[in-house]
Amino acid sequence: MEITGRITKDAVVNATKNGREVVNFSIAINDSYRTKDSNEIKKVTTYVNCAYWISSSVAKHLTKGTLVELYGRIGVNTYISLQGEPKATLTFHVNNIKLLGKATYKEANAVHENNAAEPSDDLPF
Repeated sequence: MEITGRITKDAVVNATKNGREVVNFSIAINDSYRTKDSNEIKKVTTYVNCAYWISSSVAKHLTKGTLVELYGRIGVNTYISLQGEPKATLTFHVNNIKLLGKATYKEANAVHENNAAEPSDDLPF
């Protein structure tokens, strides 16, 4: 299975009791759809917890805001909250990570400003 999203906070390397290291991080997957009887667009964000067991050295690249494409398998963890309510989280067991890029604050503002400006005849291609 393949999923793409942005990392919600910097990845953390954890060690198991037997010394194996796992990289834990979460991503946000944004989606939108138009409701059937309306022109209103609904935006939905799904958060997925991820675990990568192959190499902990990748953790330094998995920072907040980085866009990643992940390959692996998905699972569900269920539990009962302290209030006695049933809860569930999605967990993605990552086999392969593809870094798609990270927009810095400066780049994000430049993109926003360029979209607001009129088209230019000075094309880079």
